Amino acid sequence: MTQPASSAALPTVAVLGCGWLGLPLAQALVAAGYPVHGSTTTPGRLLLLRDAGIRPYLLRLAPALTPTDADTLHALLQGVNVLMLNVPPGRGPGQAEAYPIMLGHVAAAAAAAGVSHVLLVSSTGVYPDDARTMHEEDARASAEAGSHLLRGEALFQGPAHTVVRMAGLMGPGRAPGRFMAGRTGVAHGEAPVNLIHLHDCIGLLLNVLAQNLWGHTFNASAATHPSRLTFYTAAATQLGLEPPTFEQSTAGGKLVDSSAIRQLTSYQFRHDDVVAALSFC
Repeated sequence: MTQPASSAALPTVAVLGCGWLGLPLAQALVAAGYPVHGSTTTPGRLLLLRDAGIRPYLLRLAPALTPTDADTLHALLQGVNVLMLNVPPGRGPGQAEAYPIMLGHVAAAAAAAGVSHVLLVSSTGVYPDDARTMHEEDARASAEAGSHLLRGEALFQGPAHTVVRMAGLMGPGRAPGRFMAGRTGVAHGEAPVNLIHLHDCIGLLLNVLAQNLWGHTFNASAATHPSRLTFYTAAATQLGLEPPTFEQSTAGGKLVDSSAIRQLTSYQFRHDDVVAALSFC
């Protein structure tokens, strides 16, 4: 893991969204010596953050922020040099439309607080599910390609910020074998999977920060892309669950290329073989 050249001048980092990815990310930042602020939507997690060496804030983003949450967002960002923004869109009705509005609140607050850099965790859901390799420039604004994600990303484009588009997330607490176990008639069995393990999410984000790689948009995915049939059969079998069955049709399926972030960070992935990585979920 790349470390900054001088631990005496480490920037203060805020992690907005200390959930499945954000909490271990914040813990890794603390372990590397960074002063860290962190937010959670759950009151019961405030002590967990505090005990991990993270300055905790109770914050719930919404399209219309309450006065309390607006004040908390302002307080979270005071004295912060780098904001790591890790708030995925919700899954309920209207959540996709709400996503860029909520990020807009954050962008305005970060600018007002004088935050120098924002590192936005986005998703490879920005890409259409066409049967071809997707590079960073291949995203297009359309409903099927996650236009709400692109609108959110647009708030943090420019030389001071960086966007990292994570592939499907796997790791402790997110065992992929449960995603499709027992399902029948699943489409696109020969389509490639695009996944990344939690350990590599954290490693990449810390390297972007330590190397001051601002002004970029990156894909982040493991190098191997087995078929959905191969991967999800192995994933379910490992958990002792019934594997899914797939339709005869094999059409469709994007393959996400992550060569740009590999070349610029020189980060060595711990889990490039996603089938082998199932043992670490």
